[in-house]
Amino acid sequence: MNYSKRYSELNEQFIPGKNNRLSDTNIDIWFIPFVSSVVNSDDAAWSFNPADREIAENISFEYPVFIPRGKEKYEHAILLMHGLNERSWNKYLTWAEYLCITTGKPVILFPIAFHMNRSPQEWTNPRCMQDVLNLRRKLHGEDRSLSFANIALSERISKNPLLFYSSGRQTVFDLEQLYREIKQGIHPLFSSGARIDIFGYSIGAFLSQIVLMSNPSGLFSDTRLFMFCGGGIFSSMYGVSRSIMDRAAFDHLYQYYLNDFGLTQKLKPDKVFDAFYSMISPDRNRSEREAFFAQMGNRLCGIALEQDLVMPYVGLQQALGTDCSNEKINLQDFPFPYTHENPFPIGAHTNQTAVNDEFINVFSLAAGFLA
Repeated sequence: MNYSKRYSELNEQFIPGKNNRLSDTNIDIWFIPFVSSVVNSDDAAWSFNPADREIAENISFEYPVFIPRGKEKYEHAILLMHGLNERSWNKYLTWAEYLCITTGKPVILFPIAFHMNRSPQEWTNPRCMQDVLNLRRKLHGEDRSLSFANIALSERISKNPLLFYSSGRQTVFDLEQLYREIKQGIHPLFSSGARIDIFGYSIGAFLSQIVLMSNPSGLFSDTRLFMFCGGGIFSSMYGVSRSIMDRAAFDHLYQYYLNDFGLTQKLKPDKVFDAFYSMISPDRNRSEREAFFAQMGNRLCGIALEQDLVMPYVGLQQALGTDCSNEKINLQDFPFPYTHENPFPIGAHTNQTAVNDEFINVFSLAAGFLA
């Protein structure tokens, strides 16, 4: 394949909310409606920002599924989990199509709570966010990490860092709801008992680890997880980025979860809380956490990148344990400039042949594991 060419073609063909038959492949894209049932619960995490219950986009939305033509119902699926502060599926379209073609399985692109199309449009509208941007500049100086792309998340985290946990918690229970719909044969694309595996990127890998550790309703017991540029312990992450969050927000987030989380709020401990808590720093429930990932055996695999500053490899060693990470995670480097946020850059200044080769290298390994 020609990665940069296909990237452009897919972004021209992809229309949010509109089912589509992709050119040059045997793949269709369907949009499936979803209504989150978590907001109707009495979960204590919601009480710390009740206004989030009123964000309609986060409650009722559609998610795209890449489907290989030829069947009415499928017995397998791959769930693709995206990164933090993402508002567009653009970079994931080639990823999903490649996995769909090479494994022959549908690929579900499921949005994290308050991300992608689950957030209000004004969060990405420069006119709507200009006043907030100006205020943060006044409070924090000319921070070069501040941008229109990260202003909404930065402001929300600065006001209430617990939202990082509560939005992740909602996503965990949304995934439980999605898995149950698929396993019970309620979903329009899958037969009863269908198996679902996960491709987790960045914070999507982190969330996937929490899902597998907490294993709501026992639905994730046989799920395989492939992690790309993710899966490290929280304290190793560095989220200061013009596309993620500004420095002031990240510093507040880091200090809160390393020092205050679980101590100053009346959060009811349960399996999701315990799994998240164990992933904050290396010393928290270390033996239980490392034992869990070790016992996953051939259900766990991944790739980390040497020049990834946001999710460094050392964080994976801390999360999984050195022996497990050395066995399960491939540490690689690319022969061109890249970042965590943009591992496969497109542009005249990058060797596109090399980008194409490395994309195929990464995703052929992922597809082989998830096939």
